[in-house]
Amino acid sequence: MTDSSTPTRPADPAAGVKPVLRGVIHTYAAFVAAAVGVVLIVGTAMHRSAPAVVAVVVYVITICGLFGTSSVYHRIDWRNPRARIAMKRADHSMIFVFIAGTYSPFCVMGLDSPTRWWVLGVVWAGAVVGVALKMIWPASPRWLGVVLYIVLGWVIIAVSPMLVHNTGVAVIVLLAVGGVFYSLGGVLYALRWPEPWPGVFGHHEVFHACTAIAATLHYIAVWLVVIG
Repeated sequence: MTDSSTPTRPADPAAGVKPVLRGVIHTYAAFVAAAVGVVLIVGTAMHRSAPAVVAVVVYVITICGLFGTSSVYHRIDWRNPRARIAMKRADHSMIFVFIAGTYSPFCVMGLDSPTRWWVLGVVWAGAVVGVALKMIWPASPRWLGVVLYIVLGWVIIAVSPMLVHNTGVAVIVLLAVGGVFYSLGGVLYALRWPEPWPGVFGHHEVFHACTAIAATLHYIAVWLVVIG
């Protein structure tokens, strides 16, 4: 006969618990992005014309917005369901805005007219569609958002010959490698894998690490275009 007073085995403490490092990478990235973003804007103003400065300002605002929003969403324990969903919408929407923002300096400084305008039109229209999706359907399948992110991010392939001609091989290599990191991170996020340190550093942190690496590579690429 089993003693009913015997305590049951406790559940896995990591199950259902937000990893300790959730959002930490993007918190640091937000501060770094703001600091190096100011330097980039000043450098662009010294080397380039007003349209290029505007494009870089858009890029800096979107990268700071991405990491800042992600940091706030992931570091705070949102107990109010409405507030949590609102922040989830903002966090996922900023990815689309950031993708379009990253295109801006490369289109303005690296592509000829009218190509630059149709590329900007496509990516910003895609960003609007993506934001609308996240706002209207915040519980949409994870894979759907990832597919849209990746497709929008690789539109650049269509104009890569012109970009290489105008900016050089190093820029396109940095863009490509950064794109691979973004895409890899997105796929791992969709698969919810790997879980290197459950409860501390999970698949979501791997995704965030990939985005931070990719953003760094693309930031360097922007600098090369500015001083090229």
